[in-house]
Parts: sequence; structure tokens; C-alpha cells
Amino acid sequence: MNIALIADEKKKELMVQFCIAYAGILSKHNIGATATTANLIAEATGMEIQRFLSGTQGGADQIAARISCDDVDIMLYFRDPSTPSKLEREENLILRLCDVHNVPVATNIATAEVIIMALDRGDLDWRMYINK
Repeated sequence: MNIALIADEKKKELMVQFCIAYAGILSKHNIGATATTANLIAEATGMEIQRFLSGTQGGADQIAARISCDDVDIMLYFRDPSTPSKLEREENLILRLCDVHNVPVATNIATAEVIIMALDRGDLDWRMYINK
């Protein structure tokens, strides 16, 4: 499965901790993330992460394009609701595209854990059949 990761500035450490905790599951899949998030996760976990541009330099748009092409099976976007987003347009686009393309999306750690556990159980294997 292809998993895309984005984390707002104040949520990057939470994303890193999440990836450390679930490295056993995540390492079985293709992970892509915006630049800073990818670097932090790779450094902390040793996992190979596909790096996109930073979010403000077009990385969020790159992920949105991959969602449009059905190249993303799971989207984890840890947002910081207490800080105005520099990427509000891209954020809305990504969430809308996930809805259009039936991509499971988590915007917080609680939902991310549910999705990762479902992934580990095989509950999301249906994505492999519809995206062939």
C-alpha cells in the first residue's frame, strides 16, 4: 500500500513518534511524505521514505496529484487546528480528493491509529483490487 504523510509544523514530532510506534507495520508499505516530515521520520526510524517537496514548495500539491491518480491508499495528515494553515487551499484539496477517491484519511493520531490497525488486520486490502 502507498501511504502519504503530512504534518503541520507543531505536529511533526507527533508524526515521528507515531511512525516510531508503528514502524513494524509502516515498514511493510511504501511511505511518502513532504520533505521535512520525511527527513525526520527517516532519521528516527531508519525507514526508507519517498521525499516530496516541502509542503509550502509544492509537496502537498504533489501528494494531491498522486491521490488524483489513485497512487495513494492511505493519507495521514496531522493538522494543527490551533494555528492558521499556510496550506489551507492544499489541505482542503487533499481532503476533498480523499473523499472523491475513497482514500482513508486521518487528521489526528486517534484516527491514524484506527487506520493503521485496520491496515495491519487486512481490512484495507480492498484498495489493491479497485486500483489495479
